[in-house]
Parts: sequence; structure tokens; C-alpha cells
Amino acid sequence: MSKELTVGAVQAVVPRSLRNSVTQELIDNTNSLIKDDVFREAYRDNVMGFAHVMREGKWKLTDYLSAVKYVSYKLMGCGNLEAYAKTFPDRYQKLVNKGTSNKDMHSYSSLYHKNKLVTTILEASLTPVHILNADIHQKAINHLAYLMVSAKSEKVQADSAASLLQHLKAPEKKIELDINVKQDKSVDDLRKATLELVKAQKELIAGGQVDAKHVAHSKVIESTLEDVDEADYRDIEE
Repeated sequence: MSKELTVGAVQAVVPRSLRNSVTQELIDNTNSLIKDDVFREAYRDNVMGFAHVMREGKWKLTDYLSAVKYVSYKLMGCGNLEAYAKTFPDRYQKLVNKGTSNKDMHSYSSLYHKNKLVTTILEASLTPVHILNADIHQKAINHLAYLMVSAKSEKVQADSAASLLQHLKAPEKKIELDINVKQDKSVDDLRKATLELVKAQKELIAGGQVDAKHVAHSKVIESTLEDVDEADYRDIEE
């Protein structure tokens, strides 16, 4: 893949309304201003990757290309003034020739740094790479699926299938058990009834009406099936 921008590549990512602005002359001039091969590749990728910001405002294509160049230099660690000078070498040289003070130069570069288009691209640069390249991720999956079925080499088929299984596996689910005891009114009623029963039994023992052994062996609930009312039984079934 070429490290330089091409007319077709740029036209493919910019809004339809700007495609006629992508001329061969513009692309040639843009490429000719970049001498460093490493930066040329990074710049090309950024022009393609940040093109979605063009849909968020009405900007000229030339302004977009300049703003991406400035942001690309910033991402490489350049300060505002250095990035500004590299982005607009002719403009910077005119300021030097005019004897512009260093303070004023920093002011000009700071003003450009706060440009709406520049700040929008800077914000886009903070977006995770996997989100920006979601479409490429899907294309890679589609190509692996194609190789899995159509590749002439069985090894390529097997490797493609293994890669798909690895990347498309369902996320692991953690099962959490809720073991909290949820109390309702019936539990409170039972507790109150138990306390009242204990109190009553203590009074009976204190009054000599029953002994402790009798209380210990007594049944709290004693009934037979015949004691259950038929209507209550129907309620239980329902």
C-alpha cells in the first residue's frame, strides 16, 4: 500500500459534497510538502482515519488537510509552535522575515491550536483505535471466513477457522448467586408469635401449672389432615 495520499483513497472517505474538491493537483501538492517517509505514512493514515469529522461541520478540504497535518505533528510530540511551523512553513517564514517576536508567534500558534476543526480532530484522536477501525475489523472477519471455506491450503483453512473461533467466542459470563435472606411480614409475625409462646410458657411454669419437662416435650403445632379446612386446602393447591 502506498504511503502517500491518492485521489481515490481520499474521495472514498470524505463526504460526497467534497469529492469534486479532491483533485490530482491538490493531492500532489500535499504529498510534495512531506519529505519524511515515516511522517508521510502517519499523515496518510490520519487523513483517512479522521475523515468522519468532516461530517460534523462545513469545512474546506484544504483546511482539513492542514489541520490533520498539525494534529499529526502534535501526536508526534511537537509543541504548538513547532507543529504550526511545520504545517505552514511559508506562513511561518513570513512571520520570521517580518521580525515577529517569539511571544507573538506562540500566540498565533496557540490561536490555531484552538481552532474548531483542530480541536475536533484532536478529540477524535482520543477515540480508541478499535472503534475507529470497526469497519476494518469486520472486513478482516469476512476475509477469514472466506479463507476458511475457499483457501486451497488446508493449513490456511484450519488457521483461519481457529482465528475466527478465537475472536468470535462469546464473552465469559460470571454467575452471581444472591444468598441474602429476604424477610417479609410472615417472618416477623412468626417471630412475635414465638416470643409470645415462650412468655406464656414461662408464666405457666412459674405458676406451677406445668413443669419444664412437659413444655420441652410439647408440640408447637399439632394437627392432622382432617383438621385442615377444605377451603384452606383448595387455597394451598391454587
